[in-house]
Amino acid sequence: MSDQIWLANRFEAHRKHLQAVAYRMLGSLNEAEDAVQESWLRLSRAEASGIENMGGWLTTVVSRICLDMLRSRKSRREESIEAQASDAITSQENIIDPEQEAVLADSVGIALLVVLGNLNPAERITFVLHDVFALPFNEIAPIVGKSEVATRQLASRARQRVRGAKAVGEVELDQQRGVVQAFLAAAHAGDFDTLVAALDPDVILRDDRQTGSARVTRGAVALAQQVSGRAQKAAQLALVNGTVGIIVAPQGKMLYVLKFTMNQGKITEVDLISESERISQLDLALLND
Repeated sequence: MSDQIWLANRFEAHRKHLQAVAYRMLGSLNEAEDAVQESWLRLSRAEASGIENMGGWLTTVVSRICLDMLRSRKSRREESIEAQASDAITSQENIIDPEQEAVLADSVGIALLVVLGNLNPAERITFVLHDVFALPFNEIAPIVGKSEVATRQLASRARQRVRGAKAVGEVELDQQRGVVQAFLAAAHAGDFDTLVAALDPDVILRDDRQTGSARVTRGAVALAQQVSGRAQKAAQLALVNGTVGIIVAPQGKMLYVLKFTMNQGKITEVDLISESERISQLDLALLND
């Protein structure tokens, strides 16, 4: 067996793990595949015989690649990302199947993918490596270019943001959850009466996807008519700025956020936020069971 075939076989033994790491860091199967492929290219150019821990070496390399991709993501247009991913496909077997990404997103947890997207690159890398894959801080520190103490602080900050440590009290949270769950279930089912019951008679919906007077809907009946039977299947509860809201993110790709204001168990205001800049300013977190 040639050295190259031997090396390729060793790499393939770690491919699934590397894909899992990269997907959680990047939230895109296309980009995760690109990162994994780049890690193979770097391995093929390295002096592999001197690598004692192949799995650890590859995890470090793919993490650094993902960190670079996250840092440059804001300055890259989506079209160029798709073009690069397309150019990297060399065989039919490597073409990304949308169903494959949907299954992977569901297994990871769509809410987690969305929340991770709100972390800065170093926080995201640290959280994934430590809290998801149990990599020790002394191994993560060189990857993110921080001291071990600073890396621990990154993980703590990321953990607080992911878990919603600053959320409202548990009793109030449970009350909000009940109202929003009822609203979402009724919207799915087309249950007009239950929708109206969850809303304040003078409720206001502000929808940034619309223009002019269509941006604002006033009144429980008008809002219920607008959403009844039209709820997205991908909609799910999450914490939005510390209170219960809804995110709609099929396959982990954010479409919009519903932010609710409530008074005495009724929804008084609903803000539908779809603009990426506005979403990035929200504090999104997982809603603990």
